[in-house]
Amino acid sequence: MGESRIIKVILGGMDGLKICLVCSHGGHLSEMLQLLDAVKEHNVFLVTYSEKSTRKVNFPVRSCFIKIRNSDAFQLKLVQLLKHMLHITYDELKIFLKEKPDIIISTGSEIAIPICYLGKLCGKKIIFIESLSRVNDLSRTGRIIYPISTLFLVQWKKLLIKYSKAKYGGRVL
Repeated sequence: MGESRIIKVILGGMDGLKICLVCSHGGHLSEMLQLLDAVKEHNVFLVTYSEKSTRKVNFPVRSCFIKIRNSDAFQLKLVQLLKHMLHITYDELKIFLKEKPDIIISTGSEIAIPICYLGKLCGKKIIFIESLSRVNDLSRTGRIIYPISTLFLVQWKKLLIKYSKAKYGGRVL
């Protein structure tokens, strides 16, 4: 059963949900867009970086853009990384308070961390879908969100051995 079917089953019977989809640009966004069919019956909005590639897309859902301050946050020095994450947290806190989502779904990367933790603190459901490229181990973002996730989906069965909380849902793409 693919992730979109799993998500559809989980959300089935629940009406009027507000769902936040959060991911960085590139592959994470491509995987997220594959899941839109599973959430189309709900009030959905997307949080992603404001990049050339994302500004040109006519997204089928309402979108909130966060100014990108560095294209590879995990490669930054510690002080720069903390500053980057504080900026993201501030921007996402404003979005979170305005939108008040019931569920947060992410395919990664670091842009997902602050809003997922904000959601968890407020009792919201967190669904994380690990990238198809993660065959042997979780991504850094996955390892950070794994402990707080309501549902943690992987696209390779072999990851289930290492991560007992994870569920296999097939491939998004």
